[in-house]
Amino acid sequence: MALNTMLPLQGLTEQEARTRRQRGEGNDTGGAPSRTYWDIARANLFTLFNNILFTIGVALIALGRTNDALTSVGLGLINAMISTVQEIRAKRQLDQIALVNRPTTIVVREGREHVIAPTDLVKGDVVKVSAGDQIVVDGVLLSDSVLEMDESLLTGEPDLVRKQPGDPLFSGSFCVTGAGYFEAEKVGAASFANQLTATARSFKVTVTPLQKQINFVVRLVMLVVVVISIIIFVASLLEGLSTVRLVQIAAVLSGQVPYGLFLMIVVAYALGASTIAKQGALVQQTNAVESLSNIDVLCMDKTGTLTANRLAFNDLYSLGELDAVGVRAQLGDVVRSVTVSNATSSAIMAGVEGQQLPISDEVPFASARKWSAVAFDLPERRGVYVLGAIEMLTPYLPAAAVAPDSPLAQQTRAWSAQGLRVLLFAYNPTVTSLHNTQEQPQLPPLTPLAVVSLCDELRPQARETIDAFRQLGVQLKVISGDNPSTVAALARQAGFPADIRLVSGPELAEMTPAEFDQSAAEATIFGRITPEQKDMLVDAMLRQGLRVAMMGDGVNDVLALKKASLGIAMQSGSTAARNVADMILLNDSFAALRPAFQEGRRIIGGMSNALFLFLARVATTTLIIIAVTMVGLDFPFDPAQVALTTFTVGVPSFFLTLWARPQRLPKNLLSSIARFVFPVAIVTMLMAVAIYVLDYNGLQDSPLTQEDATWARELFESYTGVAFGSTGYTNAVATVLAQGSLSIFISWTSCLLILFLEPPSRFFLGWRKEVSPDKRPAWLALGLFLLFWVIWSYDPLGNYFGILEKPFIISGQIMLAVFAWFFVMRTIWRAHLFERFLGFDKTE
Repeated sequence: MALNTMLPLQGLTEQEARTRRQRGEGNDTGGAPSRTYWDIARANLFTLFNNILFTIGVALIALGRTNDALTSVGLGLINAMISTVQEIRAKRQLDQIALVNRPTTIVVREGREHVIAPTDLVKGDVVKVSAGDQIVVDGVLLSDSVLEMDESLLTGEPDLVRKQPGDPLFSGSFCVTGAGYFEAEKVGAASFANQLTATARSFKVTVTPLQKQINFVVRLVMLVVVVISIIIFVASLLEGLSTVRLVQIAAVLSGQVPYGLFLMIVVAYALGASTIAKQGALVQQTNAVESLSNIDVLCMDKTGTLTANRLAFNDLYSLGELDAVGVRAQLGDVVRSVTVSNATSSAIMAGVEGQQLPISDEVPFASARKWSAVAFDLPERRGVYVLGAIEMLTPYLPAAAVAPDSPLAQQTRAWSAQGLRVLLFAYNPTVTSLHNTQEQPQLPPLTPLAVVSLCDELRPQARETIDAFRQLGVQLKVISGDNPSTVAALARQAGFPADIRLVSGPELAEMTPAEFDQSAAEATIFGRITPEQKDMLVDAMLRQGLRVAMMGDGVNDVLALKKASLGIAMQSGSTAARNVADMILLNDSFAALRPAFQEGRRIIGGMSNALFLFLARVATTTLIIIAVTMVGLDFPFDPAQVALTTFTVGVPSFFLTLWARPQRLPKNLLSSIARFVFPVAIVTMLMAVAIYVLDYNGLQDSPLTQEDATWARELFESYTGVAFGSTGYTNAVATVLAQGSLSIFISWTSCLLILFLEPPSRFFLGWRKEVSPDKRPAWLALGLFLLFWVIWSYDPLGNYFGILEKPFIISGQIMLAVFAWFFVMRTIWRAHLFERFLGFDKTE
């Protein structure tokens, strides 16, 4: 959009701008601000485990077994869908934040100002900058005016930097005062901000400790399944099994890999992300909530992260004869009467009452002077009033006023030790001018009125969150580009302990690698740190086996955010910081971190129960397949019967995850899994194989296999595909019926496992040592127990799940076996028989 103002600066012509863009001198960074929808879908859909499922599903469909294919592939598709939806929701919200914060640029072309998008800039463009604007490309200041720039997003230092004609302006910085024009020199990927973030553009997922252990277990199960599959397929080929039966066996064997466990992880993460979104945090990586609960170290930037990059009025200490109330009134009038306000005057204005008065002269604040002054010539307010840094005003004060033992010096030392910013408020009641005859600023002799203290405004809930993490045993560190002493004082305000070790960036630069690593582990405050040193500090802690969370808001934090186990960014921070972060604190509040931590612990509690259930099922069915194969009987499972795992494992895992209580991830999780899974698998396998063999042999001469059982004959012919009277009919019927008995036994025992994991009373104590306060799992177990009874009793449901015609007496006998199984398992866990046999410490 062109503006009408004609300017002495001509800038480029539109043709020159187009030519330069064609030469590759445009402000393009060469990448999208965040992942595309296809990137997200592809990453979740085409995983190793899903690819295996999809291959088997295609084979089953090709053979006309659509129902079996849906059973096998369904979990993978649901898993991918939930993960994709969650990450797309996060992407959309992040893109909306970026859209709201997207700047526009005023550029001079052909002597006129035009409003364009930053991406339309080219090298050599003349760009207008005013107070409040963010610099989007690197350049050199052209105009005669002087600017004061905030480069805290780049360097971490909060002090304003004065820029004069010929000085460089860096992308990512903000203009605080002044206005002018600069020429774009470095655009696109060559700009300072993009150079700083170049190594952080690739997408990366950090695996949590729980995910690592689950991945290990699943890969181990896959290896076992592959070995067993090869053996069974070779034996099946030698026996001459049909292609359909071979593919069905492949579907069952692939189902031994606990794909549903990945679904439970995704569901748990999605629920966790939804929960903390209500608390004010946006999760970009689905595992970020659980990752937060596992951190050992929480590192944070100071300016813009720990603090809001705003000042707040703290207190006033009167030095003259006038009481504090009178001095406050004078100070309130002064800050309201200035023509150019800044962060300091705004903070005082918010804390001190006053009124705006007409002034006779003024010297605005400048970082080179470090003071500002106004003059009044009114009956009720007369004289020069000055507010600024004490060291800059000392030459205008009486010697006694600044003596080491003076009230001014003592109060300044006391407040400085607390990390407060201290200013002097002074005046001369007789002078009404602030400039000499050459119109240069000139101060008269001054009399101190008061010292004024300002504090950096902490982010909402910062102190409470820091205290909570400290009590949880998480190490806390501040890594900043600011002065180490200033950072330390502010950290103490935020709740850090008084005895903290400080290290500066120049000191780190002189250290050996071993000394650097030691300082990274032992020090708490790091000041004057470069972006590269932030990255190195995080890397040093990671090498020591620590899980590190990094909080930041600026471009200078991007490398560390990317490297950390968990990156946390502020909503108001730079786009680069938000894009690489795993979690974004909306409204810049720490308030979401504590509930997110507890939600992560709750996810761990739920996933531990889900892990026990899934692996107990896998180990049990694997041992049964091996045992049945060894006794020379047909394969003990059918894909339709395997679908019952939705109710035996899937549904219980979902609700146990939903209802879980917070708990830490045990360091000996694999040992705990072994002590739960192996006794369950061994006892269940022994009893299940006995039921299978007895039922199989007992059905060889059953009336159900005879010619007069017409209704049964039609059902069995339809289900098995084997004609009555043909070779193998009796064997096929006996196998199907024995498989049904086996499935009933395993399904009912799975209900009792829920009661062992969440015992509703002392009667069910065995695996757990304490009664669960939550009775919902017990009602779930009862509901599933009754549901299974309905499935066995209602023929259409039973036929769908491969449980064909089960007389009541058989179901009753299976139930007696289930009760026997319960008491055996309870005895094993209560007496620690498995641990004693293997020589484990029962406390492990």
